[in-house]
Amino acid sequence: MRKLIAAIMVAGAAVIAGPALAADFPEYPPIIEIPDVDYGVQGSFYLRGSAAANVLWSKEAYAFECVVCGPPVVTTFPFVAMGYGYSVGAGFGYETGTGLRFDATIDYVGNEGLKVTKDASYGVRAGDYTVKLRSTLAMANAYYDFSFGGDYGYGAAGGAFGYVGVGAGAAFSHVDIASPAGVVVPSGGNTSFAAAAMAGVGYDFGAVVADIGYRGVYIASLTNGAAEPDTVWSDNNWLHEVRGTLRYRFN
Repeated sequence: MRKLIAAIMVAGAAVIAGPALAADFPEYPPIIEIPDVDYGVQGSFYLRGSAAANVLWSKEAYAFECVVCGPPVVTTFPFVAMGYGYSVGAGFGYETGTGLRFDATIDYVGNEGLKVTKDASYGVRAGDYTVKLRSTLAMANAYYDFSFGGDYGYGAAGGAFGYVGVGAGAAFSHVDIASPAGVVVPSGGNTSFAAAAMAGVGYDFGAVVADIGYRGVYIASLTNGAAEPDTVWSDNNWLHEVRGTLRYRFN
């Protein structure tokens, strides 16, 4: 009899509690949101084009003088005026997405006006000697871009940024020298080591990035390439540029 009464009580409790428990469960199973995996900023390849205005400066030029007096003597002539010109260039590169980027560039440089003046003591050779330079710069470059927003590194987030960079390569140069009437200085050229330092600011629009900055190019030697005693040359030449660049990202 006791077992029967207990069974009836358990059944009654189940009938009463069942609907209340059912009300506590959702009608449908919950939807769990799984966030996308963040793989970080990705790298991309890019093409670049640039244009610049420049000035050329060197401390002094060297030439052989007093040929008729015996063995040619190397004479030093200080430059008295800077040269002015332009450059245009193109390149291909890769940015890592961490702020570092690398590219290879080729620039065509034109410059005129770097000048030496020989005084009256040089007789018929006295007067102004003006350099006309045409050079092709082939450079491998590395840069670090940094956001003005204070973020570590710089990537595809967009906005304003600054950059610094260095480069190394070669200058393939051709020199023409305008000389006083009756004086002929042969034209010619040479290949020389070149290096660069860069800094500037820019803005990232997404697929296109624009920047403007300074590039200082060191050209170890410029010469007309003529045989002695007609050789004219200068060492430790500096090309200072204000350069604008556009980059287009592939991905």
